[in-house]
Amino acid sequence: MKKITAIGTILFCLAQFSCKDDMLVTTDPTRIGSDLFYKTETQLLQALNGVYGQLQTITTSAYIFQEFPSDNTTLDFNPLDRGGAAGWEAFEFSTVNQGNGEIANVWNQYYSMMYNINYTLEKMAGSSVDAAVKAPIEGQLKFIRAYAYFNLVQYFGDVVLVTKTLDKPDAAFDLTRSPQTEVWAQIEKDLKEAVAVLPASYPTSQAGRVTKGAALSLLGKTYLTQKKYADAVTTLKQVTGYTLNPLYADNFNPAKKNGPESIFEIQFQGGNDLGEWSSFAYTFAPRLSAGAVTGFANTTPGGRNIPTNDMIAAYEPGDLRKDVSLKTSYTLNGTVVNIPYIIKFTYPHTITGRTDNNWPVLRYADVLLMLAESINEATGPSAEVFDYLNQVRKRAGLAAVAGLDKVALRDAIMKERRVELAFENHRWFDLRRTKTPAELTAFMNAYGAKEKAKPTVDRGGIAFNALDYVYTDNEYYLPIPAPQILISSKLTQNPGY
Repeated sequence: MKKITAIGTILFCLAQFSCKDDMLVTTDPTRIGSDLFYKTETQLLQALNGVYGQLQTITTSAYIFQEFPSDNTTLDFNPLDRGGAAGWEAFEFSTVNQGNGEIANVWNQYYSMMYNINYTLEKMAGSSVDAAVKAPIEGQLKFIRAYAYFNLVQYFGDVVLVTKTLDKPDAAFDLTRSPQTEVWAQIEKDLKEAVAVLPASYPTSQAGRVTKGAALSLLGKTYLTQKKYADAVTTLKQVTGYTLNPLYADNFNPAKKNGPESIFEIQFQGGNDLGEWSSFAYTFAPRLSAGAVTGFANTTPGGRNIPTNDMIAAYEPGDLRKDVSLKTSYTLNGTVVNIPYIIKFTYPHTITGRTDNNWPVLRYADVLLMLAESINEATGPSAEVFDYLNQVRKRAGLAAVAGLDKVALRDAIMKERRVELAFENHRWFDLRRTKTPAELTAFMNAYGAKEKAKPTVDRGGIAFNALDYVYTDNEYYLPIPAPQILISSKLTQNPGY
C-alpha cells in the first residue's frame, strides 16, 4: 500500500481548517485540491491506502500500550542512558503521567487518522463513483475507525467521539469527552455497517484488506469486552472460512503472509526503499546484541518488549509455541548472554532495519478462544467450550483439557490466551477485561514485587525507583495528554493524575 499525504489541515487533530473555493488557488497543475480529489475509484483507493499507512505507524508502537504495561514483557535496562525513563519505560514501571510524550503521540496519531477517515467518508458520499465500488471502501474505513476507538476507549476511558469533520476551527474547542457507553455504541454501529458491505475475501493482489470476517471478529471482541456474552457467541460463530495453520510458526513467517488463520494483519513490505517496511525484530532484540539476533552487525537494537521470567514460566513443558515465540539467551562473539527476547518477528531479510513481517491483529485462534470464553461465561463449561480450547492446545502439542468447573476453565482459557497470543498486543486488554480495577491493581503489584525481587534483566547496579511497579487503581486508564488539556479547557483529566 502506498501512503498519501493527508488532505486538509488539522487543528487538535480533528478540525478541518475550512478552505473556501477562493483559497484553493491551484496554480501548480501537478497538485490537486481537495475539491478535485475523491472523484474516481483510484482516488478513493489512494485515500483509503493513506489510512492504512497511518495504521502502520500506530501499529509500530502499539506494544508500548498493549503489551508493555502487562506481566508479559519488560525491558533490557540501560544503566548508562535513562532518556527513556519518562517516556516508553514508564509503561513498564507504572509511572506514566499526563506529561508522557508517548501518550501525546498516540493521541495525535489516532485522531489524525480519524480525521482522514471522516473526511474521506464525507467526500466519498458525494462522489459519482458507482455505489458497488464505494461500499467496500466505506466498510474498510468504518472498521478502522471502530478499531481505533476500540483501542482508545480502553486506553483513556471516556474519549472525544468524532464521526464527522468540523466546519470551523473554533468548533474543536467545544469538543468534550463522550461517555464510554456512547463510544462502544459507535464502535458497534460502525462494525455492523462494515459487516453489511464488506466482502468475505479479495483477489490476491488486494490481500490484507479488511474483510467481513475481520469486522465480525472485532464486533465479537467488542461484545466480549463489554461482557455481552450471548451477542459475542452469536457474532463469533459467523466467522467462518478460516482454519488454524498446522504449524504455529506459519502465522509469523513473512513468506506465508495472510494465510488461512489470518483474519486481519497490518501489511508491511521490506527489502526495498518504498518506506513500507517493519522493524519489530530490531525494536525487540536485546540492546547490546548487535547482529547476533537481527543478522546485521553495527546496529543498536531497542531492547524493548523483553519476555519476563513470569511469561517464560507460563509455557507448559512441551509447548511447541515457546521456541517459536522467544529465546532465553543469545551468543555474541562466542559468549552466551542470558537475556531473553522475542523471535516471533525475527526472520532473515536483505536490508538492515527493513524487515518484511506483517503484524497480526486478528487470528482464528483468537476467535476460538473468545468463543470458549464467551460460552463459558454465559452458560458454563460444555463440550463445545472444551473443543474450542483444545483445538488451540492440540496445535501446540499439548494434552486436552477436560473436567474443569467454570472458574477453573476461565483460568485455563486466560492462560491459553496468554501463551497463544503472546507478544501480539493482547495481554493488557485481556487483563483489563477480566479484572476489576482493584483486582488489576493487586495483580500488577504482585507481578511487580516478583520482578523487583528477581529482575528478568540485570540492572547494572541501578536500584529501582521508589515508585517503580507501584500500581494504583487509577492506572486502569491512562491520563489524557497534558497538551490536549492545555489546548481545550473543556477536556477533563482522568482521576488520580
